[in-house]
Amino acid sequence: MPSHLRTTQLYKKAFDLLGLGDSADARQENLPEDMAINYRGIAGDPLKEPVPAYITTSSEKVVKGSNNSSIVLGRDRPGSRISGYGGRGDTQAGSIDLVAGRLGASAQAFSANPGKRVWVDPSLKHDAARIYMSQKTDVDENFGLADGKVGNAKTKSTVAIKADGVRIIARDGIKLVTRTDGVNSQGGEIAEAVGIDLLATNNDEDLQPIPKGDNLREALEKLVTHVDKLNGIVDSLLMYQTKFNEALTHHTHIGPFKIIPVGVGFVWETTPSIPVVSTGIKTMIDHLSQTKRSLMTHKTNLGIYKMKYFTPAGEKYINSRYNNTT
Repeated sequence: MPSHLRTTQLYKKAFDLLGLGDSADARQENLPEDMAINYRGIAGDPLKEPVPAYITTSSEKVVKGSNNSSIVLGRDRPGSRISGYGGRGDTQAGSIDLVAGRLGASAQAFSANPGKRVWVDPSLKHDAARIYMSQKTDVDENFGLADGKVGNAKTKSTVAIKADGVRIIARDGIKLVTRTDGVNSQGGEIAEAVGIDLLATNNDEDLQPIPKGDNLREALEKLVTHVDKLNGIVDSLLMYQTKFNEALTHHTHIGPFKIIPVGVGFVWETTPSIPVVSTGIKTMIDHLSQTKRSLMTHKTNLGIYKMKYFTPAGEKYINSRYNNTT
């Protein structure tokens, strides 16, 4: 199997009570059988497992389950109680934080020091799965995302989804749409169109525009046409030149006409070859009137072709002006 298709090795055990605590009634294996059977999590029964305690603020409302899942209704808080716009005391920074698996594989209720409870803040890096909604936040900075061409969003409303695997599933279709409104949630005018970046490995060093398939196909078809026309021009040039070469090969002279001394000897100056002269003149005329003109037209067409398909100002630019990928 190719390396890029291999599934990630699971290092966390399927059933792990490490960090649950050392009290006699905390560990399932120390419970009486009639009690333990109700805490094995089979078929939806309660399950004892290590769950860290969440550090709440007085303005937050927390709805939590028994198995390390919670919904926090509060204000923008990507980390500690003083983080984000909520920590700064900004208004219009309401947030909803849905989390499953605080601290991820490192989750524990008690530390190695017996009886010492583990308390945690939101961890956008380590928590297992999260949907984070905020009326005002710095989403790229908080989640450690590369800028790309879309840029680093500051003081903007956000919906962020993070997990080991994220799937967006639709029975009909999925649209990724930008700039549906003229102003953002903070009342600011959206001055420019911002597209979509697809960043593999959170790396934007080799970020390139996504080709537009229809335009690219048309561009390649026209390129083939231009090459075919150039082939025709060269073929005509070859035919003209072949006629001249043929005249040179079979030409004759009338003469002797004039004797010219050369050193100790002499040569005859003869009359021009009538077939060569006439064919040569015709070939020069054909080169100028046909080949040269065709080449100039061809060069102009190539310039228009390049402008139309390969420059951002072109009518059918083959690349997306807004959407990019690595």
